[in-house]
Amino acid sequence: MEALKGIAGSEGYGTGRAVIISNDIPDYEDRKITDAAAEKDRLQKAFDGFLRKTADMIEEMKDRVGESNTAILEGHIMMLNDPYMQEEIMNRIDEGICAETAVKEACDTFIQIFSQTDDELIRQRATDVGDIKLRLLRLLTGTEDINISDVPKGTILVAEDLTPSMTSGIVKDNVAGIVTGMGGVTSHSAILSRALEIPAVLSVKDVMKKVKNGMIIAIDGSSGIAVIDADENTVAEYEEKRSSHLKNKEALREYIGKATRTADGIPVELFGNIGRPEEAEKVLECDGEGIGLFRTEFLFMDSDSLPDEEKQFEAYKTAAQTMGDREIIIRTLDIGGDKEIPYMGLSREDNPFLGYRAVRYCLDHKDIYSVQLRAILRASAYGHIKIMVPLVTCVEEIRSVRRLIEDIKAELDSKGIAYDKGIETGVMIETPSASEIADLLAKEADFFSIGTNDLTQYTMAVDRGNPKVSYLYSVYQPSVIRSLKRIINAADKAGIKVGMCGEAAADALLTPLLIAFGLNEFSVSPVSILKTRKNIGSWTKAEAVKVAESVLLMDTAEKIEDFLKKHVK
Repeated sequence: MEALKGIAGSEGYGTGRAVIISNDIPDYEDRKITDAAAEKDRLQKAFDGFLRKTADMIEEMKDRVGESNTAILEGHIMMLNDPYMQEEIMNRIDEGICAETAVKEACDTFIQIFSQTDDELIRQRATDVGDIKLRLLRLLTGTEDINISDVPKGTILVAEDLTPSMTSGIVKDNVAGIVTGMGGVTSHSAILSRALEIPAVLSVKDVMKKVKNGMIIAIDGSSGIAVIDADENTVAEYEEKRSSHLKNKEALREYIGKATRTADGIPVELFGNIGRPEEAEKVLECDGEGIGLFRTEFLFMDSDSLPDEEKQFEAYKTAAQTMGDREIIIRTLDIGGDKEIPYMGLSREDNPFLGYRAVRYCLDHKDIYSVQLRAILRASAYGHIKIMVPLVTCVEEIRSVRRLIEDIKAELDSKGIAYDKGIETGVMIETPSASEIADLLAKEADFFSIGTNDLTQYTMAVDRGNPKVSYLYSVYQPSVIRSLKRIINAADKAGIKVGMCGEAAADALLTPLLIAFGLNEFSVSPVSILKTRKNIGSWTKAEAVKVAESVLLMDTAEKIEDFLKKHVK
């Protein structure tokens, strides 16, 4: 028996027998070809088969996990339909390479490009391309697709990485858990595991070497622990934990429809974060009171050219109409850093996180930015939309954005196009500079939203993707805690709302601090909404203030985290 540590990908507990799923590339002969036309015809048939099968998978997934979770596979169709990707493969055939090798070489090139980024969301594109490559090679070689739907009840799926096409076949009643050698909290396997409510432990080192088919495994998807070759006592312990977890989860349902308040009745707003318009439905399903962060860059990343005004307008309008009169905060384009979009012409930089990105890029490309702002303003006629500007570091930037918005409003007025005349424009506080001048920014902005992921990274001067310095990347650092207090105080003094849309908003350890500091709005992943509502409702303001007073006297992240763990409710 051995306990292996990984990443907590999907909460919950499960026990069962291991079924190993292989991602191995099928064998084929790497041969030279003389009839390029015939080889291209073979490849085109594989393309057609891939698109047909993927469309079938999407329809099946809609029934099992809802339409909002089919976006991953829909993205595969978009990728393979991209003329650039098809040309990259076809051109290799013109050089005398067989279809299988052409697919492998072209896809490996894309995988290498996407894998080099520090952003986990973009690294997932490497997984997407790997999935496309594997499935095309299976079609070209006549190898049968992996059919996960056939695994027996009580199965723990074990794989180096569960690709989207594999996970699409999971039958929830048969799979007790998932363990992988790769992936993170935003990986496709994690997203779909959470959608199916299957516990998952990801990025377990050497898992494929250590696990054998049929081995008994007990997993804790909440802490990221997988116990392999588990004995009877361990299985019984984890089954008891599973039963308790399910009871607690069912108990959260009592918070559906309830107002979000502290134990002594202080109201706060509880919103959800989304990346695509269809995800707004998930926020409503989870009883979110609004959307605190709509990441718009995915509209740009999922396309091979700039999305025009109508495409953007329809996306924002769809989300607004889904939410009705509930608030929706749309973050304007946040590219650069680790979010590279090839067609936007961003050149390589030595320090991309400190370079030409987000509002800096947008204000230098007002033609692109104006299209987005015009689309958002037009969509504001269909719901309660607010505009949020990312990576603001000085008052000149928010003033420039506001002037641009006023110019667009005047243009819309002249054409008689409807929009919300009172639409608010806020600032995402995610840099030490913005934190230091929060009092000045509060005079320019209608609201604040704190992005704790980048705020922590920049405050600690830590590349959060670099494992050598990851020990410093913690929201519990005294400097980060003090920064949060300063930002919230500045907003409060100016009489504007302040929310938080980073991962820390759902951290139960931080809840008392955020209540004590006076945070108005928590914005979390949809699946965390009810749990966060319960956490907020467990604290009175007086209790929270007492905890915060102690924390503000502490000098290390370790002391703060340990103290908060002892006081968590």
